[in-house]
Amino acid sequence: MARIGPEIKKHSHNSCICPIRVKSLILTLMWLLLALPVLAQEGTPSADEVNRVAKGLYCPVCENVPLDVCPTAACVQWRETIRQKLAEGWTDAQIKDYFAQQYGDRVLAAPPARGLNWLVYLLPPLILLGGAVLVFGALRRRTSTIGGILHSPPLPPVDEAYAARLEAELARRK
Repeated sequence: MARIGPEIKKHSHNSCICPIRVKSLILTLMWLLLALPVLAQEGTPSADEVNRVAKGLYCPVCENVPLDVCPTAACVQWRETIRQKLAEGWTDAQIKDYFAQQYGDRVLAAPPARGLNWLVYLLPPLILLGGAVLVFGALRRRTSTIGGILHSPPLPPVDEAYAARLEAELARRK
């Protein structure tokens, strides 16, 4: 039996691990590991995304409490519904419309400008404009009155006999 020495032993090309292949494999694995958190987040919306929509809605149970801060069980369910709708690809407006159709416009933080709700948007600017007109008119009248006093025509000359008699009466009363 002939002994085969190390110098005669042949290595196949497939068993050789090249440094370039190792580096490529390591870089690929690193990129995959970095991408995993991003891929995991795509399916489930974050709490910030849910709260962004929830701020535009009010609790159906509590009065005047925004949905994003309400601790009731109903609000927890609503926030979970918002999370599901966002995961399905719904927009903020579609979700708000969904809740408005289910529970009425009272759950919306900003009521739509239809029906008598348009008064909410129209009256405040009109009241401000009316107040500005009243203040402007009052200031204008006041300055014209002050100007009228300062620029009044000179008084007629005083009768000297009358002035002397008035001074004498004032002196007696002291």
